[in-house]
Amino acid sequence: MERKYWVPALERADLILNAISLKPGECKMTDLCDATGINKSSMFSLLRTMEVLKWVKRDEKEAYALGEGVAYLNTVFNESHKQNYNLVEHFLKASSESVKAVGETFQLSVLDRSEIIYLAKQEGPSLVKLESSPGMRFPAHATAMGKMMLALLPPDELDKRYPDKILSQVTPQTLTDWNEFTGELAEIRNSGYSVDQEEIIQGICCVAAPILDASGNAAAAVSASMLRHAYADKQEAVTEAVILLAKKLSLS
Repeated sequence: MERKYWVPALERADLILNAISLKPGECKMTDLCDATGINKSSMFSLLRTMEVLKWVKRDEKEAYALGEGVAYLNTVFNESHKQNYNLVEHFLKASSESVKAVGETFQLSVLDRSEIIYLAKQEGPSLVKLESSPGMRFPAHATAMGKMMLALLPPDELDKRYPDKILSQVTPQTLTDWNEFTGELAEIRNSGYSVDQEEIIQGICCVAAPILDASGNAAAAVSASMLRHAYADKQEAVTEAVILLAKKLSLS
């Protein structure tokens, strides 16, 4: 989208909603200023407007959570995306066998612009639990599932999602060089699976594969996440399990 049509106030409201969604009921105004980079004066006006619109609500401790207005929009969205519910249901059934096979956590996500949105998770037996609840968003370029879905986009569509070719650094392992990143996407297209080695969370590795629709496009992706040492021990078995699960969930 051309910047001349950009509405900064809407962008700031989006930043606020995302910040609140990560820590509902925990963020006060100053916390939101720190999380978004929005100054206090603007933040005050935005929050008051968003309260009136019922996008956010404030409790007695001056902390914010998402409001009824967002809940209503979510209900409407869910009603128009029932296929995602069917996919989640199939994923939860099929991934239980995958967890038994390799003993790791499996996840399901879709691509939204340059981010992934988690739809579901099947926990493995590990005592280390990942913060990847349904609805959470992460930068696509730093995740195995995100890279997998980005790799299957037409080049012009990839350029639209990253018009400035800027890749934020989440961990020291995150690729930030555009040429290196697109080179990795080409390798992912050829291999049919993607790997994230501590690029989104240090100490955690992931393997992902695409869920294809009837047209052969990536409708979603699945991944298995594990501690770094576990990945080194069973990389081949986990990769096979992820690819098998993705094939089971793909439409043909």
